[in-house]
Amino acid sequence: MDRCLNQTLRQHRHFPRIGTSGPKSDPKPNNLIIMAKKKPVILGLSDELNKIASQNLDFAPARRLVRSAFTQIQLNLDHCLFQMAPPGIRTEEWYELNSKHQEIFCKSWLPKPGVRIKAALCFCHGYGDTCTFFFEGIAKQIAASGYGVYAIDHPGFGLSEGLHGYISSFDDIVDNVIEQYTIIKGRPEVRGVPRFLLGQSMGGAVAIKVHLKEPREWDGVVLVAPMCKIAEDMRPPEPLAKALIMLSRVLPKAKLVPQKDLAELAIRDLKKRKQASYNVICYNDQTRLKTAVELLKATNYIESQLNKISLPMLILHGADDKVTDPMVSQFLYENASSKDKTLKLYEGGYHCILEGEPDDRIFTVINDIISWLDSRCSPH
Repeated sequence: MDRCLNQTLRQHRHFPRIGTSGPKSDPKPNNLIIMAKKKPVILGLSDELNKIASQNLDFAPARRLVRSAFTQIQLNLDHCLFQMAPPGIRTEEWYELNSKHQEIFCKSWLPKPGVRIKAALCFCHGYGDTCTFFFEGIAKQIAASGYGVYAIDHPGFGLSEGLHGYISSFDDIVDNVIEQYTIIKGRPEVRGVPRFLLGQSMGGAVAIKVHLKEPREWDGVVLVAPMCKIAEDMRPPEPLAKALIMLSRVLPKAKLVPQKDLAELAIRDLKKRKQASYNVICYNDQTRLKTAVELLKATNYIESQLNKISLPMLILHGADDKVTDPMVSQFLYENASSKDKTLKLYEGGYHCILEGEPDDRIFTVINDIISWLDSRCSPH
């Protein structure tokens, strides 16, 4: 969920709303400015687990330790993605050392042995998020329909190395996705099958930039509440934008003033909204200055390049999304040059249509993705 970024964007207007979401230790950067807010207590957990969850997660070893303590607790949550997960899905986790010498967390979900894999689906998660929480259940549903599903945590997020929540260059995020999925597309189980991207919120912007950088490498893209344009009425004045860019050069890692959590805007179902607190390694602190500037630059660039998006495309968006504007998905749909493009707006839906809606809506969205993929995967 792209919560922290957008809470600052919407409520402070210092930035516009977007889209109107043992391994070795990290080297500790010098002059790191920390203004961390205190993490709320997770109700129903022991003091010991709350103490584990509340520790500083700036660096990957701490995030990996916290995740290991919560893995089984998360899978036992009373959420349809976990309680209705199909059996027999084969999973694998590993780390790849990227070209910048960062350990990148990777995971795969494959159908039962003997089931033909129709295509590879490669996931790009949103700002602050990880592929190890709600996406676990989403991936299992899609894998059960005959797909090889793959995901990575972006540098600085989830279990991958890097300062938590810090994006020094959006292009570095994009290039890392290209690097990791180039390796994954060569895995024996998906060699020669179609390859699709799945991007959620900020991950939608990442997926679009991946396509723009390598326009012939993918057979299609699924975009869920994508972050791809800034609403005209929310653009910052040019002098303010320039001032923020200059400030980010001096204090790139500095965090912005904390604001109200946006879970209530992102997740419609009240019970699921409370369960979001169990995503203990997500970044939900103030947005770092350089991160915010990089996200703004990325959306400006993507908006200027929409007519170059040419691959088959499925866009899914909650009609009542207050985090990324569904009208922007309409704008994307109308301006992309793709000949094969579909837009689905879900009445009453909030930002997190894959995990935060009533159960029947969640499975409707997942089944819409599967049906779209099925219709573009010819049998061998």
